[in-house]
Amino acid sequence: MYRNAIFANARNQSFCAMKKLHPPVAKKIPHPLETHGDVRIDDYYWLRDREDPAVIEHLHAENAYYDALTAHTKAFQKKLFIEMKARIKEDDESVPYRLNGYWYISRYETGHEYPVYTRKAESLEAPEHVLFDCNALAEGFEYFDLRGIAVSPDNCLAAYGTDTVSRRQYSIRIKDLRTGELFPEVLENTTGSSVWAADNRTLFYTRKDPVTLRSDRIYRHTLGTPAAQDQLVFTETDETFSTFVYKSKSRDFIIIGSASTLTTEYRILKADNPNGEFRVFSPRERGVEYSIYHYRGEFFVLTNKDGAINFKVMKTPENRTESRYWKEFIAHRDNVLIEDIELFSDYFVIDERENGLNRMQIHRWDDSVTYYLPFESETYVAYSYINLDYDTEWLRYVYNAMTTPYSIVEFNMRTREKRVLKQQQVMGGKFHPENYRSQRIWATARDGQRIPISMVYHKDTPLDGKAPLLQYGYGAYGSTSDPHFSTVRLSLLDRGFIYAIAHIRGGEYLGRPWYEAGKLFGKMNSFNDFIDCSRFLVSEGYTTSEHLYAYGGSAGGLLLGGVVNMAPDLYNGVLAAVPFVDVVTTMLDQSIPLTTGEYDEWGDPRDPDFYAYMKSYSPYDNVRPQRYPNLLVTTGLHDSQVQYWEPAKWVAKLREYKTDANLLLLYTNMEAGHGGPSGRFEALKEAAMEYAFILDLEGKAE
Repeated sequence: MYRNAIFANARNQSFCAMKKLHPPVAKKIPHPLETHGDVRIDDYYWLRDREDPAVIEHLHAENAYYDALTAHTKAFQKKLFIEMKARIKEDDESVPYRLNGYWYISRYETGHEYPVYTRKAESLEAPEHVLFDCNALAEGFEYFDLRGIAVSPDNCLAAYGTDTVSRRQYSIRIKDLRTGELFPEVLENTTGSSVWAADNRTLFYTRKDPVTLRSDRIYRHTLGTPAAQDQLVFTETDETFSTFVYKSKSRDFIIIGSASTLTTEYRILKADNPNGEFRVFSPRERGVEYSIYHYRGEFFVLTNKDGAINFKVMKTPENRTESRYWKEFIAHRDNVLIEDIELFSDYFVIDERENGLNRMQIHRWDDSVTYYLPFESETYVAYSYINLDYDTEWLRYVYNAMTTPYSIVEFNMRTREKRVLKQQQVMGGKFHPENYRSQRIWATARDGQRIPISMVYHKDTPLDGKAPLLQYGYGAYGSTSDPHFSTVRLSLLDRGFIYAIAHIRGGEYLGRPWYEAGKLFGKMNSFNDFIDCSRFLVSEGYTTSEHLYAYGGSAGGLLLGGVVNMAPDLYNGVLAAVPFVDVVTTMLDQSIPLTTGEYDEWGDPRDPDFYAYMKSYSPYDNVRPQRYPNLLVTTGLHDSQVQYWEPAKWVAKLREYKTDANLLLLYTNMEAGHGGPSGRFEALKEAAMEYAFILDLEGKAE
């Protein structure tokens, strides 16, 4: 059976005409890379130079090749885009939240791509005051992102960051909310986030290293003075750490955080003493992570210290914060991961995860009441929402499932009354939750571990092995791929696809040990888990290899890059978005953004053992002559997290080595970065492009 879109769509175009179209062939310039006496020859290293016109010409040639081979799906892509967009409520707005006497609301207007940020004084019936209309601010830019809105304590000023390139390098401006005027100073090369001190004149913010883009310095800015006069208050000298600054929920403290993959440290300063010296909360200890929450003269500390792998909660007075003073508040449990805590005047809430499922435990401070919020689904997502007020008995949380749209719920912790403040509307009148089914099943990996898989499908889709199935995976950084609802995904489900999330090791779905088992020298578990889940889905009769597809992005692209080297015949098609595929070379180059901060995730290849292990799975280094599935690879020219040249080099090498006639397509968005296009609807065009690729392989691109 042919697994090639050219043949599958012979009814649309003649094969003879297609044969005349040759894929771009990147020139080979051997570049030796020697480490620990091992020499790798990288023939496509030259693609790293974005200033080389030949590089840009090659990327354009790949885009032209993609356009030519998918020309017959362009109308279908447009149809999918219109279909996806039609499900989204255009004139939509957020649930208002109250902060310091104002209600804050963001909304979208029909026909516009970007949000409008507004507020109302005291009452929701008060006149609306527009803070930022991002549609107006985005005019003239191909890409636009606004983030980090920080309103001063007196409610008169707002600092905010904008990025118009998609390199995640934000410029911070300050706006007078009374007059609408902008202050002249511009704070460049920042993360976009900032924090006001209590004096309404002092702003703390984070700058990035201009080469590596590591967030490494905290500055203090005084309103109305040139940015060149800003005072450096902290430098993170350890290249494996990044730094950030924020304000406690109590608004009493300015907090500087330093974090690597495995270690954290904080510095604190009273918000009413902006010119004072930050003091270390508790000195960093290798492998010890902690987060801090201030409440009524005490700090609560969520930490893994002393072997609490799934975390515990400690507390300590605000004037004695070193770890030797911490006292246990909530004990560690081997089978329950504590993910977050939420503090109120009369209650506190623990966000937990047990056996992969979210739980929210509510306690009164006097221990008179303890109970769990009831959730009845077999697989779902629930977590705390925006809860900025201490003095309330109403907890806001998010709930959704693969068949249930995103809801924001308000729950009275005293009366246990529940009210849905907002449920995501699926427009068009065609979505009915009862038409879909979700379930959680368990595959057995080759080492005996049971791997959970969350699945969703239309109730009319036969589970007899004939249905196409798209399997998603990520498996890195302890990031959990939760079984959330998606309006975009309906375009697959309504066409007979099963969608499955493989909760592989490297994420935290089954607690922190699940993450630890999928990184460093355990990384191979992630690849094996994904492959074993695929084989299980085939063996259990959900689908066949001829109808099995895989999707992953960024570190999930690394996952799929390794998977197609190890089990290429298992899949008919693969979607690899901004894939991190040149692991060894990237991790050896400390000038590349994110490299030094990733050592605790992948290892440091300057160590011979890590180098050898990394090389054993690095997708680019393990491309070899064999049959590969149909592949669509996407990237962004301005990507600061996975540089565009990684997927470009990978595709060039695959073209050289693969022995099949299957599709291999590379699409580079020449205006975007890691997150794809900006704008509410523009991103749907890439989703439509990806879905059209696999639907076309199934003969469903109509």
